[in-house]
Amino acid sequence: MNTVQFGALNYTVLAIYLAGMLGVGFYFSRKQENSEMFFLGGRKLPWIAVAMSMYASLTSAVTYLGLPGTAYSENIALIIVCIMSPIVAPFILLLFYPLYHRLRVTTSYEYIEKRFGNSARYGVAGLFILARLGWLGTVVYAPALAMSIVTGIPLWGCICMMGLLATVYTALGGLAAVVWTDAIQFVILIGGAIWVAISLANGVEGGAAEILAVAKETGRLHIADWKFNLFAMTGPAVAISFFFQLMQDYGTDQVTVQRLMATGSMKKTIKSVAFNACTDFFIIALLMFIGLGLFTFFQPHELPADITSDKVMPYYIIHYLPQGISGLLITAVFAAAMSSMDSGINSIATVIINDFKKPFFQVSSFQFKISDVTLARIITVALGFLATGLAFYVSTIQGILKAFFSFMGMFSAPVLALFLLGVLTRKGNFKGWLIGLGASLLSSVWIQKFTEVHEINYFPISFAVAFIVGLISSRFFQTSEAPKDLTVWK
Repeated sequence: MNTVQFGALNYTVLAIYLAGMLGVGFYFSRKQENSEMFFLGGRKLPWIAVAMSMYASLTSAVTYLGLPGTAYSENIALIIVCIMSPIVAPFILLLFYPLYHRLRVTTSYEYIEKRFGNSARYGVAGLFILARLGWLGTVVYAPALAMSIVTGIPLWGCICMMGLLATVYTALGGLAAVVWTDAIQFVILIGGAIWVAISLANGVEGGAAEILAVAKETGRLHIADWKFNLFAMTGPAVAISFFFQLMQDYGTDQVTVQRLMATGSMKKTIKSVAFNACTDFFIIALLMFIGLGLFTFFQPHELPADITSDKVMPYYIIHYLPQGISGLLITAVFAAAMSSMDSGINSIATVIINDFKKPFFQVSSFQFKISDVTLARIITVALGFLATGLAFYVSTIQGILKAFFSFMGMFSAPVLALFLLGVLTRKGNFKGWLIGLGASLLSSVWIQKFTEVHEINYFPISFAVAFIVGLISSRFFQTSEAPKDLTVWK
């Protein structure tokens, strides 16, 4: 393909954005007086900024490029996800956050310790770290590859810009810097998607009506087969899978819990979750429309062979939008990647300090002379370099997205099972869950290696095995019932 030069104006726009992110980090670096400020922003962050940060954190550049790509190449079946987000919201607000706010936790795994003990806390915190490290490598590498191909910026340059700069401002300003940079990145990525959608509607003769007509003619408005089938991506499979995945992401995952605890009150948490659910509904539908618009727009054109579906959107931005505007919209892709990167390393650092370092030294006579804030910054920098290195490593693996989806199903689904065993039952216990975990891991390996079960089903199957086997197994271990104030059964 003939690569269009990114251009001086576009580089200027990107440089201003990156400098602005660093400026936010330096501004908040002066306010990190203690660990509560670094990890939770003093529990005084505005709910609207937290809501924007929560959305930007979990809407990675993989999603930002992948959803239009799916609509472009297949259909809009994943629009079901935007329907599930408002459905899941009441469940997480009723099951998890009243407990978190009452206990004033910094990490969600502090609840696990109170409900199941130290060993359980270490176990799920460790699973979170492993899962999120793998996630970090993917959310940096995938968009960096797309950006490199369509802009001509070297792959190593894209990875380093996303990874290392996000590390710097996160280490300087803690969660406050992460939340406020995420809020800026939220505005950029939402604004960028709206601009591309309007541009496509204006660029196609007949506008939005023609885009939808072509999509209907080519079967891209077909949502999914509603007959339940484990071996295909059917409507029920998407709905069930994302119901549990969203419950994990928004109810128990530290990336989200840390932000919602930073609001300081249940009322503000409800506002943040409601805002996020509504935004999810809007932006997923918008990204799907962009994919349909790209398919209609490029019908008369011949795309280069190496422009796969997840590269079509940045290709359109670079080749069909004017300099400056294209730079701003490519910046939106960088924003999506960096918002996931900063949130991931900040949350992992928080878990290492609060779920491993603090409990260990409370029962040890060893004196640790470095402050938690200094240690958190050191860990953040180390994690940033590790995550950036993982992005380079991911580039050597084939089929990484499917492998990563499988990995999350194996290790994140059992964590959700333990939380629900704790919240919904008084007799569920850690020993029973360990048996459920073993059964879940074995079943996941068997399903992934020896069957044709579609990967959309990996998460719910893993969760169901861990929860059901854990619940049944708990009855064989005599333990006292959990206090009522640690469950929903008051």
